Amino acid sequence: MADNASVFCEGLTAYLARHLGMPVRVLHGVAWPERERKLYRGEAQLGVVCGLQYVYAVDRGEQPGIDLLAAPVMRGERYHGRPIYFSDVVVRHDSPARCLSDLRGATWAYNEPTSHSGYSLPRYVLASRGENVVGFFGRVTMSGSHQRSLELILAGAIDASAIDTTVLEQEFRLHPELRGRLRVVETLGPSPIPPLVISRLVSKPIRHALLRLLLDMPQDPMGMEVLALAEVARFVRVSDADYDQIRYMARFTRR
Repeated sequence: MADNASVFCEGLTAYLARHLGMPVRVLHGVAWPERERKLYRGEAQLGVVCGLQYVYAVDRGEQPGIDLLAAPVMRGERYHGRPIYFSDVVVRHDSPARCLSDLRGATWAYNEPTSHSGYSLPRYVLASRGENVVGFFGRVTMSGSHQRSLELILAGAIDASAIDTTVLEQEFRLHPELRGRLRVVETLGPSPIPPLVISRLVSKPIRHALLRLLLDMPQDPMGMEVLALAEVARFVRVSDADYDQIRYMARFTRR
């Protein structure tokens, strides 16, 4: 998850620890690629990963690997009460661009190559419109995170980037002044939202207890407070088939 979700992560672990009666903590001080690998190796038990990272891990048979546990449903009207999200194409407020097509030849940043919202989805959209993905932008750079991409846009170092809507909305909540400095020119999606995954080494009793606690959060006072930290309405069950859309987009673009 983005750094701006840290308060939500801390709240969620506190909620789970209180109701499970066992320690639950957020892994700090470790770069996100290593945190992701710890999930796959069973050295971490819970985590939120991009849908593209999930399908890559499952399809290449990571061992002991991960399973889906649940997925968040965001509160905003655009989410229609479903576990989905979008990718907003963001520019500076004074940019002449009015849609993705206007960004031909522009300087573009993606957060990292296993991101659906920042990398795979924009590539899919361009490819499905008959564009040559490699030559569409004038220059492409990797920023490392959605928040860093926003910083580069604001600094004038790049022209545009595709930003996970849950990350962008949280940035606007934390820094309302950004609404006057950034502008969304096109929204891509919807796509299946990044899921909460669990290591296959976790025992079935704990797995069932965790799922029940997540599903019951809207009925629990502490759970409601935690959900509100990130404008999450609730968690719901999801299946592997729910992420076939992301598989298809990645395969289409590679072809």
